[in-house]
Amino acid sequence: MQTLKPNQAFPAGFLWGGATAANQLEGGYREGDKGLSTADMVTAGTHTIPRTITLELEEGANYPSHEAIDYYHRFKEDIKLFAEMGFKVFRMSIAWSRIFPNGDDAEPNEEGLKFYDEVFAELKKYNIEPLVTISHYEAPYALAQKYNGWSNRKVIDFYVRYCEVIFNRYKDVVKYWLTFNEINILSMKFGFFVAGAMMPNGNSSFTDIEGIEEQMLFQSLHHQFIASAKAVKLGHEINKDFKIGCMIAYMCSYPLTCAPQDVLLAQQKDNMSNFLCSDVQVRGAYPGFAIRYFHDNDINIVMEPGDEEILKSGCVDFYTFSYYYSACVSADPNQEMISGNFALGINNPYLKASEWGWPLDSTGLRWTLNNIYNRYQIPLMVVENGLGAVDTVEPDGSIQDDYRIDYLRAHIKDMKEAIIDGVELIGYTPWGCIDLVSAGTGEMKKRYGFIYVDKDNEGKGTLDRSPKKSFYWYKQVIESNGEKLD
Repeated sequence: MQTLKPNQAFPAGFLWGGATAANQLEGGYREGDKGLSTADMVTAGTHTIPRTITLELEEGANYPSHEAIDYYHRFKEDIKLFAEMGFKVFRMSIAWSRIFPNGDDAEPNEEGLKFYDEVFAELKKYNIEPLVTISHYEAPYALAQKYNGWSNRKVIDFYVRYCEVIFNRYKDVVKYWLTFNEINILSMKFGFFVAGAMMPNGNSSFTDIEGIEEQMLFQSLHHQFIASAKAVKLGHEINKDFKIGCMIAYMCSYPLTCAPQDVLLAQQKDNMSNFLCSDVQVRGAYPGFAIRYFHDNDINIVMEPGDEEILKSGCVDFYTFSYYYSACVSADPNQEMISGNFALGINNPYLKASEWGWPLDSTGLRWTLNNIYNRYQIPLMVVENGLGAVDTVEPDGSIQDDYRIDYLRAHIKDMKEAIIDGVELIGYTPWGCIDLVSAGTGEMKKRYGFIYVDKDNEGKGTLDRSPKKSFYWYKQVIESNGEKLD
């Protein structure tokens, strides 16, 4: 007699690794004939001082992407350290402006292509699988200047041509691709940073959304949906073994109370913040709740003939997402709001918080995994998760980051619980596996990595690399396939 038994462990072949983005670690911003990207125009900030966008490079300003952590010259050293930890996968992005410096160039930049040839060869040397994000919070700056970024439908063709070049160039060395990083952030009104679109009326604030019309943002998002679907279809034609996924910044929202209005609001936030984008990318069509939102808010998505068929024909193969924390929502307008990682919510009185005010909630990751998988029933990967913290170098050179180990241990335990629940989880790449520039604040002080990089907020330091205590802990996690967590 047969009995049903749940999975009890991480599956064999589980993809353990780490995650980064080109504009936050590469540097070499004008080397190898690279063009300026939108990220290259954003100055540094801190937790209290916001980043700003400049329309021209300003002498004396601190642009953290220009050097970042100099991975452009040190990638062999860094990949060797990843291999020492036992990485099975490395999530990275390709800088679009390395391949097409202006975005609309007639021919790709061979020097940029050669750089990634070398990166992929180094990863292959250590049997590390690359997971490549095609567009990660940057686009060629010329596309913002000439076309107002993704608000212009012409950019779709430039993106698809870029995909065609890298798909063909790397078809034998890259299997896993993500079309856009945290595509749903665009629906939360961060136009320039995500869409590569110029701010209206010369607004140079990185976070001020006043004056940005939802019409422009959702139209830009539609163009990214079409570009993503076309890329998926093209990628499968170039190599049938490609696995091409979406990437969502998952905002886990609980109702603050059991008041029906709070419960309904939490569901509505889950829908518009998280499932709008993934419904389009996984199911190939706009969901009804989004259509109602557009109608109720006088948003008219301009669709060309054939767009619905394009979306349907370009559904992704797997679903990836970032998860850092949860927050609460309430219909009560007097509740105090918190902020972090481009999201707003109400503090949960049952949770402790990080130095940056982010609630610590590993159970929310288990809930999120179940919530996503129950909706889509396709393979999932957690491709960003981690604790941003201030690390102290001890007199002996060590970094005793037990707080990071505690955070990751709790989240890995809840990932395992989700697997026992029946979720098909295939990989985990904690964010900033090596210290890099913070996307939200542009500082180095907020560190996530297993590897310490000697650089401060002002850009000073040797850039020397050194393993933290978490480096050796994560190595044993990988060696034991998630069983040895102490």
